Amino acid sequence: MRRSISAEERLLITLRFLATGESYTSLHLQFRVGKSTISLIVRCTCAVIWQKLQPIVMPCPTEETWLQVAAGFQSVANFPNCIGAVDGKHVRVLKPPRSGSRFFNYKKYFSVVLMAVADAHYKFVAIDVGAYGSSGDSRVLQSSQIGLQILQDGGTLPAPRPLPGSTHPVPFVMVSDEAFPLKTNLLHPYPRRALDDRRRIFNYRLSRARKYVECTFGIMCSQWRIFHTAIQLDTETVDTVIKACCVLHNYVREYSTEVDEESQLSELIAVDNLGQGRQSISGVRVRETFTDYFMSPEGAVHWQYSCAGVEQPEQQRRSNT
Repeated sequence: MRRSISAEERLLITLRFLATGESYTSLHLQFRVGKSTISLIVRCTCAVIWQKLQPIVMPCPTEETWLQVAAGFQSVANFPNCIGAVDGKHVRVLKPPRSGSRFFNYKKYFSVVLMAVADAHYKFVAIDVGAYGSSGDSRVLQSSQIGLQILQDGGTLPAPRPLPGSTHPVPFVMVSDEAFPLKTNLLHPYPRRALDDRRRIFNYRLSRARKYVECTFGIMCSQWRIFHTAIQLDTETVDTVIKACCVLHNYVREYSTEVDEESQLSELIAVDNLGQGRQSISGVRVRETFTDYFMSPEGAVHWQYSCAGVEQPEQQRRSNT
């Protein structure tokens, strides 16, 4: 019998495919392995990568996990009680057969949606993969495991705690853009019309925390260049490939000692907004609480006024000097 392909070579072929986005024909010429065999290798190896690495680098979030994420956002982004930045990414795919317009998104190409929550260290805390590209981010979140188990059930979320320097308990929240609804545990910015100084400050502080999920997507795509072209696989395999790339991204971030240039240039990543989601009364109250806190002496930072284009109050200007 012929000698079987070793596990090392299977992993090498898969990593080469994910890191470069090359076609099976190109990999066939490089590794002298049949294209149908490469197809099977990539599908099986990505499934094994997700199965083995997910419990290590992306375990199911617990209360302790959320507290660690909140501590990271407090120290790095100056946003207390924040348990993650949530957003969706459209991963380009070829049109699946007999799918109609279900995968056709508002950006005018076919895609599946990667919904993710990221921490302040550019790592994924939780992901949900496989939604139709035609679905809006708000609908995808509400029907995903992230929305059902975290935002609606809230069983693993920590109990509300006072913000630093205050005594009134405030819920732990995720930050998002305008495409998502305003909920008790999910905050989005104020509308851009009729902004006063305090709302401009809140929008700036929230966008400073929300950028981490955008940067996480950017870093992952720069390392795993399969996301630079349309993935030419069936939808089930596409989902497996995306999940494998996410846990590989976390693994590299966890165990690599190198500093990514993308992290230093994170401010340059653009954000696409789709409009306001539906607001809840409790969400409005929580957002107002954070807005007041960011304008108070306990929650304000001296550079927020210049960055948001707002004049610093005379009282705080005197205290800084």
